[in-house]
Amino acid sequence: MAQPDFRKEAEAHYDEMVAMRRDFHRHPELGFEETRTSGIVAETLQDLGLEVQRGIGQTGVVALLEGSRPGPTVLLRFDMDALPIQENSDIAYASENPGVMHACGHDGHTTMGLTLAKILSKFQGDMAGTLKFVFQPAEEGLGGAFAMIADGVLENPKPDVALAMHLWTPEPYGNVRVLEGPCMSSSSVFTLTVTGRGGHGAAPHMAVDPVLAAAHIVAALQSIVSRNVDPQDSVVVSIGEFKAGTTFNVIPDDAVLKGTVRSYNNELHRMIYRRILEMATKMAEAFSCTASMETIAIVQAVVNAPEPTAVVYEAAAQIMGEDHITPKRTMASEDMGFILDEIPGCYFFIGAGNDEEARFPHHHSRFNFAEQAMIDGVAVMGQAVANYLMGSDSE
Repeated sequence: MAQPDFRKEAEAHYDEMVAMRRDFHRHPELGFEETRTSGIVAETLQDLGLEVQRGIGQTGVVALLEGSRPGPTVLLRFDMDALPIQENSDIAYASENPGVMHACGHDGHTTMGLTLAKILSKFQGDMAGTLKFVFQPAEEGLGGAFAMIADGVLENPKPDVALAMHLWTPEPYGNVRVLEGPCMSSSSVFTLTVTGRGGHGAAPHMAVDPVLAAAHIVAALQSIVSRNVDPQDSVVVSIGEFKAGTTFNVIPDDAVLKGTVRSYNNELHRMIYRRILEMATKMAEAFSCTASMETIAIVQAVVNAPEPTAVVYEAAAQIMGEDHITPKRTMASEDMGFILDEIPGCYFFIGAGNDEEARFPHHHSRFNFAEQAMIDGVAVMGQAVANYLMGSDSE
């Protein structure tokens, strides 16, 4: 059975994809608030004749496309949420929702997912198995994947494999990133509270200054990666927030630091936290202060299983050419790791960077991506599905 030409199929839908993506971009919605987006998703899937469930993980949508013969169940996941960022661009389709913006490409992901449903539904009779389309809310640090898992997204039917992709502007348009093993890091948040004794800024000897202690802690923490971690391992320790005091001439009682740890190794991640707590408490003590720490584990590393990665690699080679596949990973994080911890799968990146639209990084107020990359994403994912459910061209 000859497989469809997924690049031609995707190209035929390109104008429709651009219009759909720009509509989603104009109307972004934050995590667990994607009512308009999920409504469009559900209605589109219903119109295609898929079996649709709404309200999975609050605002998530799940749809089943049954093949004509028994076979594996393949889960395809697409995220829908935007970020709390005020868009600062002059594009014609800029966000109309103040303070909310699609600054990571999820508008494109939702569009690609719906386009895949339209294309693959035409070949339902050629499929041996089931496609489970998952449109997920709240990927951006709010636990959307976990909420959908709690609502049973990995049951009835249980997937045999899970696939997901991300439009990725650090990778040039025309390339795709596919690699086995960890491809995105675990991510966690810590809060350090340094407590001293407040007083007048003109009489620091009468106070115990937590700001000074906290400043030394910030500097000391940067030694953990350089002096406690094997140089061959990848770890990030970053402080992104430092809050203390309310005016210029008062030494406050407390200083609060917030930061993140990123790594690909859970045991190493735990070691980093032990060192953070040790260094913070002892450094604070050296300045006659105390320090306490709270942690939040947001997501674990995204780890690609060998067999699904091989299938996606083959699909990418068929669509893009093997010379356009790069085995790079990133310290960014993704809650797809929760799904891949339960179901073997592959998370891959579609190059979407260029010097025109995509000059600004993900999560920037002027973020954009090369819209032609949606053709590549649909084609590679469609080919991967075909390699699972439609056999090969030689069969």
